[in-house]
Amino acid sequence: MTSPTGKVLYIIVCAAGPAADVGKLVTLAHDQGWTVQIIATPPALGFIDAPALEKQTGRPIRSQYRTPGEPKSPQADAIIVAPATYNTINKFAHGTADTYALGLLAEAPGLNIPVIILPFVNTALATRAPFRHAVDQLHAEGIRVLLGPGDFEPHPPNSGGNRINAYPWKRALEALAELSS
Repeated sequence: MTSPTGKVLYIIVCAAGPAADVGKLVTLAHDQGWTVQIIATPPALGFIDAPALEKQTGRPIRSQYRTPGEPKSPQADAIIVAPATYNTINKFAHGTADTYALGLLAEAPGLNIPVIILPFVNTALATRAPFRHAVDQLHAEGIRVLLGPGDFEPHPPNSGGNRINAYPWKRALEALAELSS
């Protein structure tokens, strides 16, 4: 689906419980005039309905670097990572670019592309020092990590399935709007 405003939002989807519902975020983004490009981490492909999302966005889902001759995706005006996993958040903070999704994230701050991260992690992971340091490092680079009261609050281990329906998709777009106000 092409936006009359020309705004392009990349939604990077990671392999976490809410990923199957990422179409909710696509709908909300379309309602705000965004053209949406879904980027899935390779493990996330098993969590999403790729054909349905491609129909919804009107764009192919990308999970790998394109080959020479393949058309480029439109340039992103903003990126939302949702649901963002412990692994992706830590790798992004440390500059790891071992997947297409992480390569895009690695470049985004240097290209002044706003990035919003909406985690889906449990309390055992969220309290670990590497994760806390990663969140602090991303904040220091101007990356919005929506973690804590009013945003995403980590759940106890083995209870994530009970939190999927309450995942705050809308909050990611609200945070994006706050950046431009």
